[in-house]
Amino acid sequence: MPEYRRILLEGAAVETVRDGDELVAPDGRRVRTEHARHLPPVLPSKIVAVHLNHLSRVKEFGARLPAAPTYFHKPTTTLNAHRGAVVRPEGCHWLNYEGEVAIVIGRSCRNIAPDEAAEYIAGYTVANDFGLHDFRDTDAGSMLRVKGSDTLCPLGPGLVTDWDFRGKSLRTYVNGTLAQDGSTDEMQWDMHYLVADIARTITLLPGDVLLSGTPANSRPVLPGDVVEVEVEGLGSLTNHIVTGPTPIRTDVGAQPTESDEVLSTALGGDWEHR
Repeated sequence: MPEYRRILLEGAAVETVRDGDELVAPDGRRVRTEHARHLPPVLPSKIVAVHLNHLSRVKEFGARLPAAPTYFHKPTTTLNAHRGAVVRPEGCHWLNYEGEVAIVIGRSCRNIAPDEAAEYIAGYTVANDFGLHDFRDTDAGSMLRVKGSDTLCPLGPGLVTDWDFRGKSLRTYVNGTLAQDGSTDEMQWDMHYLVADIARTITLLPGDVLLSGTPANSRPVLPGDVVEVEVEGLGSLTNHIVTGPTPIRTDVGAQPTESDEVLSTALGGDWEHR
């Protein structure tokens, strides 16, 4: 399956093609994958994410799936890359990983049927839909700061075309220990359905990203932790957590909280055991 990666090569953003352990630029220059400075594999005009989709996560929260999927938006300033630093702002404590598959749109898409969606998908990549749950009390409706703060959408390492999403494993590791273990087969709504659903009223443009949901066991991580999301056939996306250099300002806006809503969401099935 062809895989394309965007990297920073001698000061320029370059799209490369993976050839084994090397990335090949259009002019023939080659870089070892372990030495490459990765960029997000695509530059979307918008990032749309589904709320609940994996049945294991629904079961974990004792929730009920709605009749149709619901969504939220992540600003493009959340974009991050393979081996990039995910920033937990000073004064915040409840930053959760969410390993996911990202759908990348290949051509302008509006008002299509699910069985037409494959024609509009360029490919897929690995995503980590980080959430800053300290702001869940104030942004529960929009998820703006929860899911939209800077650096909270790592994608990569590459865009893989001709990938069949059915029956693929999805695993997240924290410091080398397995944290999430799911499958695309436990998604209530598959990739084609999600694309068609969003495109009923929103035009999807080339490069746009749809995040397809996470399995059970999203949990908080700490500065210094290394989080790796591995999707069968798409590769592994690795990021590390750092503390932001300045605290959340206290002279404007709602402040981070630690309510039962915040803690129960951040800790998932572990909340009842506290």
